[in-house]
This record gives sequence, C-alpha cells and structure tokens, in this order.
Amino acid sequence: MPTTIVCDESGYEGEKLVGGVTDVFAHASIRLDEETAAACVAELRDRIKSPATMYKANHLLRAKHRATLLWFLGPNGPLPGNASVFVIDKTHFLITALVDYLGARPATIPFLYDAYRRTGEARAFLDAANDYLRAHETAVLPRLDPLLPAIIRAAEYWSDGTPVHIAHDRQTTLSPARITALRQASPAIAAIDQLDSFVDHRVQIADFLAGITYRIASGYLNGAGDPEVTAALAPYVDPQSLWITPWLSAVASA
Repeated sequence: MPTTIVCDESGYEGEKLVGGVTDVFAHASIRLDEETAAACVAELRDRIKSPATMYKANHLLRAKHRATLLWFLGPNGPLPGNASVFVIDKTHFLITALVDYLGARPATIPFLYDAYRRTGEARAFLDAANDYLRAHETAVLPRLDPLLPAIIRAAEYWSDGTPVHIAHDRQTTLSPARITALRQASPAIAAIDQLDSFVDHRVQIADFLAGITYRIASGYLNGAGDPEVTAALAPYVDPQSLWITPWLSAVASA
C-alpha cells in the first residue's frame, strides 16, 4: 500500500502572484490517520472552546490561544515526524518564471526582487509581467501556478522510493487533465484524490499548518516577524521552499 499524505494550502490565488491579496503561498502535507487527526481537532476544541463549526488557523493564531498554538506545533503535538510545509514567496516565484521565460541571466532574479521591494515602478512592471505570462501560458502545467510544484514536492518529500498517494483538499485547479499531467511529471505520485475539509479531520490539520505558516511568513515579509512561532515551525518547513529573503535562514537556524 502506498503511503497516503493529506494536503491543503493557504495563500492560493492561482496564477495571480503579485497585486493580489496574498504574498506567500504555503502548502502543507501531513501523514496522519483520521483517528489521530480527529483526536487532535477534539483537543483543540477543548482548549480553544470556540462555538465555530469548523476551526481555521486564525483561531490558533489569536493571542489568547498562544499556548495552544505552541502545543500544536510542539513536540507534544501531533506533527513531529508527520508534517511538512512547502513555502513560496510569490513575488520570487514570478520573477524566477519571468527570467526563465525571457532566457535572462539568473543574477537578474535578486536584482528584480530587490527593485520590487523598494520601488513602485518595479511593482507595476511585475504586475504587467504577471498578466502577460498568464495570457501566454498554454501548458497543462502552467509555470505560474504554485500549487503544482508544491504537490510534486510533497510527493517527493514523503516518497521512500515508492510512489505516494496524495489526498488533497478540493481545488478546481486539480482537473482530471491536470492530475494526469502531475502523475506523468512525477513518478513519486501514485494517485491524487480530493477530499472535503468539512468531513475529513486530516485536511483540517493540514489547513492549520498551512495557514499558520502563511501568516508567519507573510508577517516576516511585511516587517512583523514572530521568532517564537518561526522556531516552532522550523521542524516542518521544507528546506527546498522557494524563498529569497533571510526568513528561511532564520527557520533553518531555529
């Protein structure tokens, strides 16, 4: 039987990488059975005591639930050895795709990224570049969609030499044609199914991890770092995440 991993994401806006609502994409994958995940959700409900029908990462990120957040990420929570999160700085991802499309030198990437962070003119340029690349992308696996490399990386991360079975929160992006193309692109993928987060506790756990990572990484980009939670996330952040600023170094040294 292939290993089954369950995945969810946060910060996803399809191929819109700049000028949207989010600046970070986080894709979490977990290796938990449904019973363990359900017990974790029950524990979170007992600790947080919110009447919400379905919990999201923002429940854990509230200041009054700090201890619960650190428990969830910590050594006594459900995640050690059973979770990974792949993080993408969406601006860096777009610039890399643009440089590749133009056949420019790789040294152009940090130059454009720094210009984007500092000047409005560069932001307008990248917004136009994003629209141009989206309009000219015809491949089944478009280079601008961060979900697709994240799924491939999740399979590679968890594979022990045999393909893994991916169960993903429902995404309209994951059409049958795209799932077929993903399987053809990565021998680490045995199959991809889609689940409903309202009925599967494993998806909810993946959603928590993705949402927490998104918030902490985005906060760092915007001058609001959280060293304590960054350190707690360190065991789960995939070192192959697509990042250019020092946050990933801070995670690695935590």
